[in-house]
Amino acid sequence: MTSTLPVIRNLPVTDRHDVYDAISPEIYFSGSTFHDKVVLVAGASKGIGYSISSFYARAGATVVIVSRYQNTLDEAKGRILSELGASKPSAEILALAADVTDPKAIAGVVAKCVEKYGRLDVAVANAAIGGSWDRRFTEGDPYEDWWKVMEVNLRGPYNVAHYALPQLEKTRGSFVAVSSLACQASLPFASAYSVSKSALNRLIEYTALEYPLVKSFAIHPGRIITKAPKPRAGPPPKWEPPAADTLELPAATLLKLTDGSGRFDFLSGRFLSANWDLEEVEREWKNEILEKDMLVTRFMVV
Repeated sequence: MTSTLPVIRNLPVTDRHDVYDAISPEIYFSGSTFHDKVVLVAGASKGIGYSISSFYARAGATVVIVSRYQNTLDEAKGRILSELGASKPSAEILALAADVTDPKAIAGVVAKCVEKYGRLDVAVANAAIGGSWDRRFTEGDPYEDWWKVMEVNLRGPYNVAHYALPQLEKTRGSFVAVSSLACQASLPFASAYSVSKSALNRLIEYTALEYPLVKSFAIHPGRIITKAPKPRAGPPPKWEPPAADTLELPAATLLKLTDGSGRFDFLSGRFLSANWDLEEVEREWKNEILEKDMLVTRFMVV
């Protein structure tokens, strides 16, 4: 096994680790941009998905939160409503338990959402698992330690996309899949996670091609400690950066990307990182991204 450090490429813009002025959510919290919007978040009961759901609720959107277990969803709903308090007395949150790997379950979620609210404006596919990062892929169970990661990290977002996109097309809405910078690097023992996120990026490219009226994004949420991926055995490798990003960073980034202004629609069908300063990406890289069709998967000879 090579000892060469993995190369993880980034746009040379300011590296952000928390909410910054250009993506401040306060304009949405105090305004009406999302007041008539319906947002579905799959993988919403904790961590990144919970933060995203909370931000959309604070912005006045109707939020449909989805996770495997009803009890954790009910707890999440209660926490969000408690955080909102008197500031959003009419807040509407619908908690629906479903396994993202089950097509019929996700079809039911989207159907209930549209039946109850008549529309869907934003869908976020956040549910993911990391698998085992402490062994070669041949040393584990081929389903529990490898293919199960594909089921959750790729089939899950596919199922959400499959049933949400026809509704999002009607509202010219947004579809967001939570990806990872891990897709760029060859990390020992991380083949399942990296392959699933690489394939997810390609899925987003096809989502944009086949549903051009829907803005579709694959986003790295930052390096945030969650239950996925599982830590490797032994000390972390020297190249691995510390988990220094806040849960609010991806949540605020998603509000900005999906606010309907069209400002960042040039990133539809592409991979981006919540760590990238969006204002700098627009100012310094927009033209080149469009001219060279950057931030997509391709074979290159340099």
